[in-house]
Amino acid sequence: MTAYRFARLPLAATLLATASALAAQGAPIVQPGAPGEATKALSAQQATQLANTAFSPADVTFMQGMIVHHQQAVDMAALVEERTNNPDILAVAGRIDASQKDEIGFMTDWLRERNQQVAMAGMGHAHHQAGMKGMATPEQMAQLAASNGTAFDRLFLELMIPHHMGAIDMVEELHDQPGTAYEPVMFEFTNDVVNDQQAEIDRMNTVLAGLSTDPRVALKPGFRDAGEAIGNLRHVAALPKPAGFFDPENPAQLRPLKPEKEGDAAKEADEAKTKDGEEDKPEFGERGSLLSFANTDMAFSGDLLVAGNYHGFNAYRLGEDGVPQLVSSTVCPGGQGDVSIVGDLLIMSVEDSRGRIDCGLQGVDGRTSPERFRGLRIFDISDITRPVQVGQVQTCRGSHTHSIVSADERRIVVYNSGTSYVREEDELEGCLDTAGDDTALFSIDVIEIPVANPAAARIVDRPRVFAAEGQIAGLWRGGDHGEGTQRTNRTDQCHDITVFPAKNIAAGACSGNGITLDISNPLKPVRIDDVTDKGFAYWHSATFNNDGTKVLFTDEWGGGGRPRCQAGDPKNWGADAIYAIEDGQLAFKSLYKLPAPQTDMENCVAHNGSIIPVPGRDIFVQAWYQGGISVIDFTDAENPIEIAYFDRGPVDKDQLVTGGYWSAYWYKGRIYATEIARGLDVFALEPSEFLTEAEIAAAAAAQYPGDVFNPQTQTQVTWPAEAIAAVEASRKGG
Repeated sequence: MTAYRFARLPLAATLLATASALAAQGAPIVQPGAPGEATKALSAQQATQLANTAFSPADVTFMQGMIVHHQQAVDMAALVEERTNNPDILAVAGRIDASQKDEIGFMTDWLRERNQQVAMAGMGHAHHQAGMKGMATPEQMAQLAASNGTAFDRLFLELMIPHHMGAIDMVEELHDQPGTAYEPVMFEFTNDVVNDQQAEIDRMNTVLAGLSTDPRVALKPGFRDAGEAIGNLRHVAALPKPAGFFDPENPAQLRPLKPEKEGDAAKEADEAKTKDGEEDKPEFGERGSLLSFANTDMAFSGDLLVAGNYHGFNAYRLGEDGVPQLVSSTVCPGGQGDVSIVGDLLIMSVEDSRGRIDCGLQGVDGRTSPERFRGLRIFDISDITRPVQVGQVQTCRGSHTHSIVSADERRIVVYNSGTSYVREEDELEGCLDTAGDDTALFSIDVIEIPVANPAAARIVDRPRVFAAEGQIAGLWRGGDHGEGTQRTNRTDQCHDITVFPAKNIAAGACSGNGITLDISNPLKPVRIDDVTDKGFAYWHSATFNNDGTKVLFTDEWGGGGRPRCQAGDPKNWGADAIYAIEDGQLAFKSLYKLPAPQTDMENCVAHNGSIIPVPGRDIFVQAWYQGGISVIDFTDAENPIEIAYFDRGPVDKDQLVTGGYWSAYWYKGRIYATEIARGLDVFALEPSEFLTEAEIAAAAAAQYPGDVFNPQTQTQVTWPAEAIAAVEASRKGG
C-alpha cells in the first residue's frame, strides 16, 4: 500500500512557485491563434493556468468515480468486526479500510486542488453503483449485512474480489483513453491502485479457498512429490517423460532466478518489504522454456497409444491393467504435436515457426525460410519403432489441431485448424492476412491424403464457414458483450472441430463462436448454426454425447497458461457450456466449472476431454491443466454434477509453471491423461454412489468402430447386449 496523504506537494504551491519564476523573466509570453488570427500576449498567470490541461476530463471523472468505488469497499469493511472473528477476514478488512481511506483522501485533495467537484454533478450514489465495474448491488450489501460467521466470510470475499477487479478495470479503461493520467502523480497513483488491488485479490483468493472443505484445496506443491487428492478413481500408473523429452538440468521447465539486487536497488527493495510487511519472494526471469518439451494430445489404435509432444511423439503399447509400455520416441520438433492414427499412418499438427521440414533440432531463422514447416506431417508407422515421414502439407497458419473426417482405402479427408500468424506469401504462396476475399483468415483447410501416396497430400478447399450475409467475416467480430461480460476473441479460425461422421455433423469451437456443420459432403462443410456466450473468452473444444443430441463446448479463458480457477474467479468464465441440439439448432442448457478452487501458482481452465460411454448416460472426463481431472455427469443437461476427480499440487511453490493435464480420454476401461510437465497418468473408475460396477464394466466393454480413438473424430460406440442387461439390472438394485 502506498500512502499518499503526507507525501505530496499541494498543486497550489507548485503553481505559485512556477508563476513567480515566470514573472521574473523579461521575455514576452505569447499564444498564437488559429490560421488567420493574430498572436496574443499572455500574462504569467494566464500562461500558468494552461498547465491545468495536464489533467483531462477523463481523469476527473475517474477520480470522482473511484472515490465512490472505494467508499463502498470501506463500507463493506466496516461490517466485518461485528460479524466474524476470522483473523484472516479481519486482517483483510483492516488493510482495505486503511488503504482505501488514504486513497479517498488523496483523490479528494487532488480534485479540490484543481478546482473540480469531488462528486459527479447530477449523479447520485445509486447511479454510481449501477454503472461502475465490480460494485455490489444494494441487495447484495443488504445480504452481507444480514450474514454472520462463515457465511459472512464467504460472501464478503465473493463481493470484495470482483469489487477490486472492477477497480483494476477502471484504471485500464482510463489508460486506454488518449491523453489520460498524464501527470506523473496521477500516473503513479493509478498504477499503485492496480498493484495494491491485485495484491489484495491474491490474498483474498487464498483466504476464500481456505473456506472450502474440498480435499483438492491447498495441496502440497512439488514437481515429483506434490500432494494428491483423488475421489472415486484408482490411480493405476504414473509414467515420467521418456529420456530425450525433458531437459535433465531443468525437468520442470522452471524460469531462472533473477540475480540478487545490489547497492541502492537492494536498499529500496528492503525498504519496500519493511513498509508493506510482505514476505520476501524470489524473482524469476520473464521467459521460461517455451513449452519445448510439453506433452500434448493422444491417439489410440488397438493396443497402441501415441502421445504427442512439442518435441515429437512417444509410442506405447498398452499392457496389463492398461499400463503403457514405451516402445519408441520420435524426435521431430515443431510445437503442438496433436496426433491422429489412420491405419499405418500417423498425422501430426505442427504450428511453431521453429518447425523444420527435416525434423531438425536447430530451428529456423528469419521471417521467411524454405526450411520452415508449419502444417500437417504424415508418418508411416507400420514399424512403430522407426516411423518414417512420408508426407507434408504446408498451411498458411500452421496446424493447431486437425480432425479425421473420413477415411477409406483410397483417401483420408482432414479438416485443419490453424490459429497462429499468417506466414509471409514469400514463404508460402497464397498466404495473405490482409482484408479481402483472398485472405488466409476466416476459413479452415480441407486436406486430402491419398493413402497409397501420402506425399501427394494437398489442400483441396478453404471453405468460408464463418460467412454470413455475403461477408466472409460473418460471425463474432471480437470484444465484450456489454457491461460485466467477457471479452471474446474474433472468429477468424477454429481451435477444434470435432466431427461425428455417423451423424454427418461436426461441432466447431471457433474462437468467438460455437458452431455446428453439416459434413454429409466431407469436402464441402456447411454451417448449420452458431452461438455466442457472454462468459466465453475463447471457444476451445467441443464434444458430442454418444447420441449426438448434445454438445459440450469449453472456454479456454487465459489461453491455458493462467490461473483461472481461483476462488474469486467468475464461475461462468473458463467453464464448459452444455447445449442440446433441438431441431438442428443449439439450445443452451447450463455451465459447469471445476468446483475445487486452485492457487495462483496453478494454470487452470477447461480443456480437452472425452465421453465415458456408459449406456443411457452422458459422462464426460476432462483435463483442467493444473486443476487436475474432473469427471462429470451431464445426463441432465441443466444440472451437471461432478462424480470423480484427481488433482495434484502446483508444479512449483514460487512460480507459475504451465503444467497439469492437457488431455484426459477414456479408452478401453481406463482414463489416460497427458501431464504437460510431468508425464503420463492412468486411472480407473471405482464404483460409487454415482456409478455402479456394471456401468463401469459396460463403459470398458464399449466397442469403437475400427478399434480407434482419435480425439477430434467422435464415433458412436455400441455395447454387447449382456453389458446393457447388467447395467439395467444394477440400476434396479440387481
